[in-house]
Amino acid sequence: MKKVIKFSRLFLPMAILSIVLIASGIYGFFTRGINFGIDFQAGLIEQIRLAPTAFTLAYQGSQTVTYSQNATGINFVITGVGADNETIRYAFHEYPTVEAFAAAVTDIPGVSIRIEGDPSVPLRSIFPDATAITRLSATPFRLHYVPQNAEPVNADEIREALADYPDAAVQVIGDPAERTFQVRLSDDGTDSDASFNLRAGLNAALVKAYGDENLAVISADFVGSRFSGNLARQSVFLVIGALALIWLYAAIRFRWDFALGAIIAIMHDALIMVTFIIWTRMQFNSTTLAAILTIIGYSINDTVVVFDRIRENMRLYPNMSITEHLNLSQTECLGRTIITTITTMLAVVSLFIFTTGDIKDFALALLIGLISGVYSTLFIASGFINFVSRFRKDKGIIHEKAKSKPAVSGEMV
Repeated sequence: MKKVIKFSRLFLPMAILSIVLIASGIYGFFTRGINFGIDFQAGLIEQIRLAPTAFTLAYQGSQTVTYSQNATGINFVITGVGADNETIRYAFHEYPTVEAFAAAVTDIPGVSIRIEGDPSVPLRSIFPDATAITRLSATPFRLHYVPQNAEPVNADEIREALADYPDAAVQVIGDPAERTFQVRLSDDGTDSDASFNLRAGLNAALVKAYGDENLAVISADFVGSRFSGNLARQSVFLVIGALALIWLYAAIRFRWDFALGAIIAIMHDALIMVTFIIWTRMQFNSTTLAAILTIIGYSINDTVVVFDRIRENMRLYPNMSITEHLNLSQTECLGRTIITTITTMLAVVSLFIFTTGDIKDFALALLIGLISGVYSTLFIASGFINFVSRFRKDKGIIHEKAKSKPAVSGEMV
């Protein structure tokens, strides 16, 4: 038999470490709070960029001209009475700069363009205001860009501009040089038209501080207080239901102390992830909740594998104490645990490196959960079972039904 690792020596120190970490999360919850996303906190979340105007487009004529932009270029869709319902495309590789685009777009009858920024700016880098009407008219339609030499703007400057909204939460998105911010305003449920009023007030304050020509709204989302409250309650019921079903499964397959140890382990993993989310100010939304539920499933799978080995060893070595069974079984499963965790982490690390936004946060939360899942299986679930065994009348020697040896030829049975 290979050398058995004495995991039991670390049960108490690791339990103390976990208590300290979870206690810090509770402290952070009451002092810093959770950075709830729009899913769980009613209100408006708007993503903006402070970017000057590159050029404006206008149209005067009887047809309908609509602007659109994708990863390959800019399109104009012309419809209406007397029009051929055509689409005119300006590919980025054919018109690499604003100046080249401006020289070509004047070929469309009735469309005029006015360059207000650097004509040599790459056309691929321009972007519209997401809230602007894309149907061209006599009113200028603005396209924005961020100059390469633009001074970064910090979140405090945005907060000063939103002094009329003391509860406004401002967060820098990505590289500060990109001048992209996420602004969140809460909805207390007293305003029946909060969606319109919050958006109008926010944009008015930003336009007053920076000018309409320097502000571009990238996206805007609003969730009412009733919907966010229902979603929060459903999420709590979802987690409680998952824990109850896991406990029932573990209790039927093993014993009550094993089942309770498994529940404590996965609750530990969930609390560790929440602690990480609190202190890193990661946004807690439906994607983060999905990461927590994913880790709960992953962690219980790892724990059940170890528990199954413990039950098997109890039949093979009925006179061992529970502590000896825990050390032996975890030593035998350690290689499997490390290999499966590392291979899973390779996929999650790829997501973290090559994605952005909510998927990147999802991957980061999964990484923390994967580490916590292995830790809780080795020290939390097993530590609880070892602790409970001290109060058993059999002093921790749990006799399972021993495996019967197979009969061989000539042996009397």
